[in-house]
Amino acid sequence: MKRRTLMGAALAGAVISPAFGVGSARAADPGPSVTRTGTTTLDSQAVFFVSYDGLVNNNSFQKNGLLTYKGYQYAVWYTADKNAVVGRRVLGGNTWSTVQIGHTLKASDSHNVISMGVSKTDGRLHLNMDSHSDGFTYVKSVAGLMDNPAGLSWTAARFGAPQSTLDGLALTSQFTYPQFVSLPDGKLQLSYRVGISGNGRNAIAEYDGTSWTDLGEWSSSTGTYTSEHGSSTVRNMYLHGIDYDRNGRLHSFFTWREQNGAVMCNSGGITNHDTGYVYSDDRGRTWRNNAGTLVGTTGGSDKVAVTDSGLVVDALNPDHSLMNQESQFTDSSGLPHAIISYVPGRFGQCTTNYVTNRTANGRAFHLRKNSAGTWQKTEIPVPLNSSQRTKLVLDKYDNAYAIFPFGRIAGASKSSGYTDWAVLYDGSGLNAFGEVVIDETRMAQDNVLSVLYQEKSSGTTPSALHVVDFRLPA
Repeated sequence: MKRRTLMGAALAGAVISPAFGVGSARAADPGPSVTRTGTTTLDSQAVFFVSYDGLVNNNSFQKNGLLTYKGYQYAVWYTADKNAVVGRRVLGGNTWSTVQIGHTLKASDSHNVISMGVSKTDGRLHLNMDSHSDGFTYVKSVAGLMDNPAGLSWTAARFGAPQSTLDGLALTSQFTYPQFVSLPDGKLQLSYRVGISGNGRNAIAEYDGTSWTDLGEWSSSTGTYTSEHGSSTVRNMYLHGIDYDRNGRLHSFFTWREQNGAVMCNSGGITNHDTGYVYSDDRGRTWRNNAGTLVGTTGGSDKVAVTDSGLVVDALNPDHSLMNQESQFTDSSGLPHAIISYVPGRFGQCTTNYVTNRTANGRAFHLRKNSAGTWQKTEIPVPLNSSQRTKLVLDKYDNAYAIFPFGRIAGASKSSGYTDWAVLYDGSGLNAFGEVVIDETRMAQDNVLSVLYQEKSSGTTPSALHVVDFRLPA
């Protein structure tokens, strides 16, 4: 790039503050920053095996592998002998108290993560784990455990026996990707996939403090998708997340994965295509596209389908190794933001090896809806150097942070229109394997970014699992 072009870009990205009269001046909101404040060790010998290019204790699509509630932080993982463990600490404390919950990991499959959720109506902690297109294991705590952590001992007796149903509610024999979501009214929902990769549907169950109800499926696996190479009639929708904003709207970004490889330019790629977006204003009962048009009803005959109009907010064909299940977040105004990543066209129009091409040329992009209702996308100038996923969070000033594989952190300010992305922390010294897990719930509570990561190892040699904390702008 020529010097003149660089100068022009710098001027275009500059932010000009309005002039204020005497007595009316105010300080601008601070931009993004991270200050490392400490690291704690959850387990010096956590289970380690690489599967689907990831780790079972650190798949970034876990919701939640790390969470904060009423002054305590909670984490879940599998030990070296594959026992499922849940730990807690006082926020800011250095010591984690742990309990084994009576379940052993059944397969060396990184999809078989542990996810946590809190039902505020009765103060229970819920765990769903160990599933990849098969049966799941479910454990819940006694009522009130989360509301009185200082007064109730942290022992295995506080948890019920592992179950293969949700208190008797059998969902599906092909269950994957549990994600707990706390509702504004205190109820708890569980998002999950029915079926298999390339042929699956998204569904929701809901807990009201007394019992679970299966609300049903809301996405469709059928319909014809045609690329320039061929067609596919079966697929699944992969969610980048499912989150309520402070006003009670439920947001979800997604990508489609086709079953038929004929839609690709080369069999070494992946059939993921397009970034879509839907939302719900009635707690996931009905779904609307970006324009507000009804496109699906949970449990009904009309589900969100690839043939529905108005779903795609960033179009991309299956030839660029688009990542599924990346990341999303909503800002203080309820506007949706996402991280997506793929191999840009400047590196070629046909990826031939998903892992190799993404590692060499993959880039992450910040995709967001602005206050005018327009979708904007900015490339983050940080090479992935990995085939894996990047996480996204926003601080109380709506500055954005991308947490890359290996624990690298980049940030961009709201005041710049998210055009000033820069590396804030290079991950040096962590020795992190790749993807990380973020405590999304802690951000708003004490202005700290907590990152759970596992150290690199080889083969099946166990390695240390840590949580590193970063203070954000005050």
